[in-house]
Amino acid sequence: MITKNIMIVGVGGQGTLLTSRILGGLMADAGYDVKISEVHGMAQRGGSVVTYVRYGDKVAEPIVEEGQADVLIAFERLEALRYAHFLKKEGVLIINDERIDPMPVVTGAAEYPGEIIETLKEKVTVYSIDAMAEAKKLGNQRVFNLVVLGMAARHMDFSKEDWIKVISEKVPKKTIDINIKAFETGYQS
Repeated sequence: MITKNIMIVGVGGQGTLLTSRILGGLMADAGYDVKISEVHGMAQRGGSVVTYVRYGDKVAEPIVEEGQADVLIAFERLEALRYAHFLKKEGVLIINDERIDPMPVVTGAAEYPGEIIETLKEKVTVYSIDAMAEAKKLGNQRVFNLVVLGMAARHMDFSKEDWIKVISEKVPKKTIDINIKAFETGYQS
């Protein structure tokens, strides 16, 4: 199998690391060689967090290069825009339609770009969801990342049952049910 490349981008505290652990567990269970690399840029202060997940028969290095991501999962619109150039021409971009102002916007030094999703749709294949609204409907906004992951799962080569098995193993025991409900909400979107 040719190596597949997935990137997860977001802001500190959005669950990118848990999401990468679920992906890594899923791929390892399927018998693939998996490499995960996490890059934190002031994550605790709302800065960018980028996680690379690569899997295949034999993966040499953990970093995804520009133009090589098969799937880019973005937990925030501006992060999607910032990292879209990593996507392959035939890749897919999954976006949580949420705005989190970075510090330059908060301080007035910069403006948050408008029409991000529409702009990206002109260049790449985009699927978007307001995962925070869906998570709030489920009664727990902290599971929005599993809503996004559910939508992304439809664009990867693993069964829904395989995903649910790994989610059950990777999330805290008391949150298994709500995380699976969140995943299924995104999967059905």
